[in-house]
Amino acid sequence: MQTQESADDTEESQKTVGVGADPSAKPGSNDFHFHLPARFPVSLMMPIGIGVQGAVCSAMDTKTGRRLAVKKLSQPFQDVTFAKRAYRELKLMRLVDHPNIIKLLYAYTPQQTLESFRDVYFFTELMDSSLQNVFGTKLDHERISFLVYQMLCGIRYLHSAGIIHRDLKPSNIVVRKNCSLKILDFGLARSIDTSFTMTQYVVTRHYRAPEIILNMEYDTKVDIWSIGCIMAELITGAVLFPGTDHVDQWMRIVQTLGTPRAEFIARTTPGTQRYISNQPVVAGRPFAELFPDAVFDGMASTNVPQLTNDSARDFLRRMLAFDPRERISVDEALAHPYISVWYYEEDVKRPPPKPYDHTLDAQHLTVDQWKGLLFEEIQDIQRTMSLDEEG
Repeated sequence: MQTQESADDTEESQKTVGVGADPSAKPGSNDFHFHLPARFPVSLMMPIGIGVQGAVCSAMDTKTGRRLAVKKLSQPFQDVTFAKRAYRELKLMRLVDHPNIIKLLYAYTPQQTLESFRDVYFFTELMDSSLQNVFGTKLDHERISFLVYQMLCGIRYLHSAGIIHRDLKPSNIVVRKNCSLKILDFGLARSIDTSFTMTQYVVTRHYRAPEIILNMEYDTKVDIWSIGCIMAELITGAVLFPGTDHVDQWMRIVQTLGTPRAEFIARTTPGTQRYISNQPVVAGRPFAELFPDAVFDGMASTNVPQLTNDSARDFLRRMLAFDPRERISVDEALAHPYISVWYYEEDVKRPPPKPYDHTLDAQHLTVDQWKGLLFEEIQDIQRTMSLDEEG
């Protein structure tokens, strides 16, 4: 099985998205073929994208006239990790209800029995594009601030339910032309209450917080770091820390932000402490140098004068604090002058969803047991939810 590390670089070029029936397709092949109910004709399906966790197409529902996004999971039962991830993602999607988080409309499998069960489809709202496709487009402060505000609102909602997303990246954020934004892909989300460390292969490399790279215990602040990296990319159009592997990723962060303070290093493993102590001390670059006024050319907002270059730099500096104990919290971020202009109580303090069953994260089940739970969950959705309902 490919690790996340190598999949980030190669998986998209190795797989193709197809629609409709393909009797010649072999189980476990790198082709995705969508087998949906007849109300979604093949002629009206269009590929959207593909990644480690699955492929997405847009499909027209001829019964309601709505166009939806349909995600087919990638080989969900190839091992315990994939099976558990699929079940966790579906459970989380059923729980959440927030305007900045993608809404699950339906889940489907064409197989009628557990023995034949192999295909998993999630139906969600369809947006215009992933945030990845926005890079290279010159945005003003107003739009960048509003996009980041919506990311923070969505993440605060997840955190209020005891959930850390853990995989925030541009391809996991979708937008509409009116600048509305939604977060998606919860296959790697995890409980806050569980004490654990996380392999560096979980979160896409360029958006990993330092504590993840060093395999330290972590909390909700990893999501803040990821948002900081995404905001920097929105401003400059370039990845802030484009590491080629996890060691290079660490070195790029250090070369940019400087050697971490002794308090942070003391919380790492003895081996990591020796490694850092053998490296030259780096002072780090000022944020005025990393994000000079030149990169903000054309970004001034006459409507919202408080959205200045200095305010943006200060906000980035607080989100990208090396030590998570010094990093800004989600509530502090929402109160920052670069963001607070959008503050709306119903966005920010939406009631949290029903409690997420944190014991799921600690269960050690077999592939067949996770498969059975997922099949039961989809059967329940097909009994209690309908594609005829307005999303």
